[in-house]
Amino acid sequence: MTEEIINAKKWYVLRAVSGKEKKVKEYIDSEIIRNNLQDYISQVLIPTEKVYQIRNGKKISKERNYFPGYIMIEAFMIGEIPHILKNIPSVIGFLGDKGQPIPLRTTEVNRILGKVDELSESDAELNIPFIVGEAVKVIDGPFNSFTGTIEEINEEKKKLIVMVKIFGRKTPLELNYMQVEKE
Repeated sequence: MTEEIINAKKWYVLRAVSGKEKKVKEYIDSEIIRNNLQDYISQVLIPTEKVYQIRNGKKISKERNYFPGYIMIEAFMIGEIPHILKNIPSVIGFLGDKGQPIPLRTTEVNRILGKVDELSESDAELNIPFIVGEAVKVIDGPFNSFTGTIEEINEEKKKLIVMVKIFGRKTPLELNYMQVEKE
């Protein structure tokens, strides 16, 4: 691979039918191999983030598309490459002027990729900003469906002290972020 091709590669955004991003990525990967385009298309990314939910008392992690309907491609757009990418099933076209591939600015790429890296590194991080005095509902544990107000927040341990009325008396409960939801 020549130095010229490496320096000419830029990031582009391909629009796809929402929900079909993984299928489109598979098609692109197979086209790269079939047409021997490894030198021209180096990366195909679907920006995703991990989302945590509680279902039946169990913490479940799920990957969610950060930009539904969009796929990022690092490529050197020359010759038939834009045409090959546009003709992949479930691809709508390039994000840009009249469907022509327009590269993303470096700052945009760094922001998006930085966001993706940040999310994958801290996948256990759950950043739900709670405020002292805010009303919350307990959604997990023995006090399920009780409501109360936040008295204290421990960011490091991801714990909250919630005051709940039990038998007419205010009682403090120590709960983690996943056990409550905003009212």
